[in-house]
Amino acid sequence: MHAEGLLLATCLALAQLYGQHLHVCHVSRRSEIELIRRAKQHGAAVTCEVTPHHLWLCEDDLPRLGARGQMKPPLATAADRAALWANLDVIDCFATDHAPHTAAEKAGPQPPPGVPGLETMLPLLLTAVHEGRLTLDDLVARLHHNPTRIFHLPAGGQQAQTWVEVDAAAVYDLPASGYQTLCDWSPFSGLTVHGAVRRVVLRNQVVFADGVVLAAPGAGRVLAAPVVE
Repeated sequence: MHAEGLLLATCLALAQLYGQHLHVCHVSRRSEIELIRRAKQHGAAVTCEVTPHHLWLCEDDLPRLGARGQMKPPLATAADRAALWANLDVIDCFATDHAPHTAAEKAGPQPPPGVPGLETMLPLLLTAVHEGRLTLDDLVARLHHNPTRIFHLPAGGQQAQTWVEVDAAAVYDLPASGYQTLCDWSPFSGLTVHGAVRRVVLRNQVVFADGVVLAAPGAGRVLAAPVVE
């Protein structure tokens, strides 16, 4: 479910009543993360995720971003953003909520909500590691171990054949354009980040190297989760 005001409290209560696991997407407000913390403390089977745009941006950025800052849930206050960082131990996953609307669409009379985030998430999180706001273990747990466990993803034999090579010493400003995603813009452009992906090996095949995608179209696979009774 999406974290949406009073609906969150209702769903947490129903999940606990019926003994169901609840995963909450796009937590963005202090009230939400504190509610989830209390539910976990009382033994509720609840997990949650946050996005980089809610960790790095807030409503103070809207004058600069304009329609490009419109998303669901909306950017919250600086205090809400600080509460997410203060409750990092409650957060199980980082997720992009990647929404590749073009610049033309965002500039239209009815701009769709959402922002791109696939290519900028890891540099932003590595910057948080550089600044001491996260550890590498925090990052790996929330990008790999926890999602694999929560969604019952088949991790098995792929792990030994798949890896990402990162230049941790790279320091650069996120550009305004030049991204692989077709919408080719980012709400984080201009931010200085630490850490760049240099190479990605997927099932023993190099699929990305020095800014160039080498994977053939259709090379991806659906990570089908098994049915859990």
